[in-house]
Amino acid sequence: MPTSPSPEPIAAVRARLDQYLKNELIPFERERGLGYEDRFPKELVRSIWQRCRELGFYGIHLPRELGGQGIGLADLCLLKDDVAASGAILFPHVLGDWGGPSRIGSLVKYTTADQKRRYVDPVVRGEKGICFAMTEPQSGSDAASIKTRAVRDGDHYVVSGRKHFISASTFADCAITMVVTDPDAGPKGISALLIDFDSPGVSLDFDCVPMTGQYVDADIVFDDVRVPVANLIGEEGDGFRIAMDRISVNRLLHCPTMIGLARQALRLSIEYAHHRQQFGGPISRFQAIQHMLADMATALYACEKMVLATAELAARGTDIRTEASMCKVFVSERCFEIADKAVQIHGNVGVTRNHPVEFIFRRLRMWRIVTGTSEIQRNTIAKGILG
Repeated sequence: MPTSPSPEPIAAVRARLDQYLKNELIPFERERGLGYEDRFPKELVRSIWQRCRELGFYGIHLPRELGGQGIGLADLCLLKDDVAASGAILFPHVLGDWGGPSRIGSLVKYTTADQKRRYVDPVVRGEKGICFAMTEPQSGSDAASIKTRAVRDGDHYVVSGRKHFISASTFADCAITMVVTDPDAGPKGISALLIDFDSPGVSLDFDCVPMTGQYVDADIVFDDVRVPVANLIGEEGDGFRIAMDRISVNRLLHCPTMIGLARQALRLSIEYAHHRQQFGGPISRFQAIQHMLADMATALYACEKMVLATAELAARGTDIRTEASMCKVFVSERCFEIADKAVQIHGNVGVTRNHPVEFIFRRLRMWRIVTGTSEIQRNTIAKGILG
């Protein structure tokens, strides 16, 4: 009986990833003068997807039958930390976070063979981008209050509504869209549809540029869009369950990105402290600077170990709903504090627009809002510990 090849040791994957980032991706960005706030064309992004797919990084967490290596959650956290810490501007595209396989989440187990062929497989191959569309202008943390309506009309649904601030929609060709199919059934009246962006009546509104200045998010407008019933994921009324099925692991997997950005901020701060001269020597000799660096390193260590421990729990099948929220609130707040100290150490350089430290500060401040605010995370934690 043939056996599956042994997975590549994670140390070897990390070494190859490091070589790609340092010797290929970052030089590519510098040669083209790419900046944090540039608007990247889909063709450029797709070239990164397909190169990383060729190297085995893109969708590496997927099971082997989908073309991945099936690496564990803890190892995926290490890789996400590595790419974010690298300093590469396009780092979210390396593993497939922006519009790629990471957006699929646990969707695969609900899709039909036809949906897999038309949507999942092209996303895995880096040929098509996808996003997850649930948030609306009046529905953020209260996900069950969405208003986008899908009315059955023969072999189609007619969809009308607006999705707000949808991550990775800029790079997507379709969206996993949460819609209301039964307005009287509450959360059980929410369904999930695959909607193509080239369908008549679909448009993207790019007015919601976040504080990072990056063109990643957009509003998706549906104006009487006809969507085949064959694009329904699961059954009618399964949408909210499908959305919640991905949320805990999704929250956890945002954490190593924050940790990587904070790690980059710490590294830059240490380098700057060694080289910045004041009063006849490097500022690294001042105890005030040393204490800030010590606090940054300590917080980073705590964040890393907390996330890896939670990933191990998830790998054993433990319900990590409470722990994932603990990670999200702790990591987002501690990593922002690290970025804040990095700005302080860099002084006027640290408040110069688009300096790496200044950009990391803006980016990490945003993470305390997206994918569930700190206050929502505390609500989840309280429910968990109070039973």
